[in-house]
Amino acid sequence: MLKRFLVSIFVAVQILILASSLAYAKKPMYIEGDVKNGSSIKGKISFKGSAPSPVKVDLRSQKNSEFCLENADPNKEGELLLQYVEIDDGGLKDAVIFIEGIEQGKSWGKDSVTIDFRNCKSYPKVAVVRKPGKFDKGLLVIKNHDEGVLHNPKGFSIGTTTRKFFFKKWLLNKGAQVDVTKSLRQLKKGRDDHFYVECEQHLWMSVSSRVVWNPYFDVSEKDGSFEIGNIPPGKYRMVVWHPYAGEKSMEIDVAPDGKAVLNITLP
Repeated sequence: MLKRFLVSIFVAVQILILASSLAYAKKPMYIEGDVKNGSSIKGKISFKGSAPSPVKVDLRSQKNSEFCLENADPNKEGELLLQYVEIDDGGLKDAVIFIEGIEQGKSWGKDSVTIDFRNCKSYPKVAVVRKPGKFDKGLLVIKNHDEGVLHNPKGFSIGTTTRKFFFKKWLLNKGAQVDVTKSLRQLKKGRDDHFYVECEQHLWMSVSSRVVWNPYFDVSEKDGSFEIGNIPPGKYRMVVWHPYAGEKSMEIDVAPDGKAVLNITLP
């Protein structure tokens, strides 16, 4: 009798643990909804000092050299000059500004990213990606625009000491494209921050992306300007990140119906 009672208790406990686990697993990491007394933050991201020298790629020794030399706009020595840190009157382009700690707020909106492989270059240089929902499509699409050139993009996250591989695809010719949204379901909070896509045939064709967990982000314009709106009141951590210029964070207190101006300098 006692044995049956103990077995029943054990089974009941296991059922409760399983139910709790399922409930937790189904809980979304971010909940879309209405924002009351939302605020905005705008400003400028600047870079202190001079921009680093561009990286030189000798296209004469690379695959598809004839096509790339004709279309990638190299210098007279056949070198493609890649400027990864772009500065305009002190303003830093392509810095990702995002707010951490917001679990509920405005909708994600149209946050899809298209990576274009065109003329032996990749566009954009910096992007923002997120973990998709079960039925999301088109959040990250890669396209080949180069006639007669094979591009094979691969994606992976870059950690402090490790890299996690996500996908490898083949775009055989101009017009080929692939939707790799499903692969992004492997993203894990606390592990994956920097997501990287590169063409394995032409390694200089790459895109660095910051992984975000809510829609409160922006990418700075050519002059360094940014704006994030409809922010729920509260205290949060704000982060500015650039894959080649560094990262900076600060605590912010968002007041109801506020319009804050915040200027930040990297590094």
